[in-house]
Amino acid sequence: MARIRLQSIGESLSRNTFRQLKFIIPGAVVTYVFDTHHVVLGLLAHSEPSNLARGVHLLYLILFALLSLALGSCVVGLFLYVLFVPWIQGVELNYRSWRESPILSSVIPVLTASILAGWSLLSITLGKWSRLGYIEGTIGASGLYALTFGLIGLLPTPKFHRV
Repeated sequence: MARIRLQSIGESLSRNTFRQLKFIIPGAVVTYVFDTHHVVLGLLAHSEPSNLARGVHLLYLILFALLSLALGSCVVGLFLYVLFVPWIQGVELNYRSWRESPILSSVIPVLTASILAGWSLLSITLGKWSRLGYIEGTIGASGLYALTFGLIGLLPTPKFHRV
């Protein structure tokens, strides 16, 4: 009996892993090809040479870069909260009917707004103040977000067994 349970956990784990790979692989490839992570770090460190060539006011660059980083961190934090709220508060959540849950109905809209605002701001930041330009900046931001979503999706969620 215990062996069957272990096999079903293994099947579920591998099925989830394969589902997340469709985000991780393209996100990692895009992030690597466009070197998005180094470009973002370069913008935050003000070391990218295109900043001086374009004569960009560094205050706006710092503001946009830090705000996109803060929103990205907010997305990660809210995703982790949604995943681990059953462990934190000891309640079982029905993610399919999230509007009926007092916890999820307040977190999901903030998470959605953070994703949209963070991705848009990162795309604009990469497009305006990096060597990538707007098209490659948008693709790079999408790759970075896809990689992040895929890696967060690999985290195990707590399972409650109904008695």
